[in-house]
Amino acid sequence: MATPLTIAIVGAGMGGLASAAALRRVGIDVTVYEQAPQFARLGAGIQIGCNAMKVLRGLGLESRLRDGSFYPRSWNNRDWRTGEVKFDMIFGETAEQKFGAPYLLAHRGDLHAALASAVPDECIKLGHKLVGLDETGDGVRLAFANGETAVADAVIGADGVHSVVRDMLFGASPVQFTGRIAYRTTYPAALLNGQKIDDCTKWWGEDRHIVIYYVKPDRSEIYLVTSQPEPDFRIESWSAKGDVGELRSAFAGFDRQVETVLAACPDVHKWAIVDRNSLERWSDRNVTLLGDACHPMTPYMAQGAAMAIEDAAVLSRCLDGLERDQVPSAFRRFEASRKDRTARVQQTSRANIWLKEKTDGDWVYGYDAWTVPLAA
Repeated sequence: MATPLTIAIVGAGMGGLASAAALRRVGIDVTVYEQAPQFARLGAGIQIGCNAMKVLRGLGLESRLRDGSFYPRSWNNRDWRTGEVKFDMIFGETAEQKFGAPYLLAHRGDLHAALASAVPDECIKLGHKLVGLDETGDGVRLAFANGETAVADAVIGADGVHSVVRDMLFGASPVQFTGRIAYRTTYPAALLNGQKIDDCTKWWGEDRHIVIYYVKPDRSEIYLVTSQPEPDFRIESWSAKGDVGELRSAFAGFDRQVETVLAACPDVHKWAIVDRNSLERWSDRNVTLLGDACHPMTPYMAQGAAMAIEDAAVLSRCLDGLERDQVPSAFRRFEASRKDRTARVQQTSRANIWLKEKTDGDWVYGYDAWTVPLAA
């Protein structure tokens, strides 16, 4: 009986946890190393597209996510001033029948907690910041800032747009500030004092937009996220605070629903929207990158986490039943299977016109990472 592969995953975000859960399904021994000392429920919403839901169903998380998320009728795109509908992307039961899975709106922390629940606690090591990576005869050796070391047959860098693993493999490359910032927050819908808003709307302005939706099945919590120009702002922290007054004035004159939501908004986070080109190569021998570490996404298609979650499923299929010396070719196969799709989503998102006019979403939402043919 061959001993199972051991894989170290760096980063316990959506992609890292999805990878751990998917690899465990095929009998691979995983340990996830995360630099943060604990998980935090950051105030952000997330759209879980039908394509991501198919992966999450395979990880056994569907009923939990349905119970805790909002099931929208549509993603409605409207003109900022008149409220005129530009395009109404119908979801709900229609999309579920068409694409084979629901489209859900969730709190980011709830999706993260669901993924964490699919990975045993003993497989997750918090407070482990990677400082060294070496390929040796025994495998890949990882060194951490807390003085601990580990050896694994292979390593997956799922450590996001500022990936340390990527910098160690391919050298540091600067992140590109887009000159745009985003405000975002979640807050109790009770603060609206009974004023009604739509399920999920993107209000398109001339040089800015705002997306507003519910993140709880009982409509008890709402989320908003914006994008607007502010070339000099460079803070990328998820926890940096913004000024609610500035946010309100930036969207003054927008449709009444927007003004209602912003008037009730108690506080807000603000961060700079950055972009990077995807990498030419995602792997080097027994180390690969996944998700934003190799193909970072702007937020405009709501597909960043979905791409990392799809990556996890495809990677688990490529590694199923292999031994250590077969890992480099499996990593190349993973890249070849995913590159065209992630590049297309990256370019489409960057353009920020997704769903602004009548849009064919079938190629995005119809994809099934469990059954899509793998590259030769």
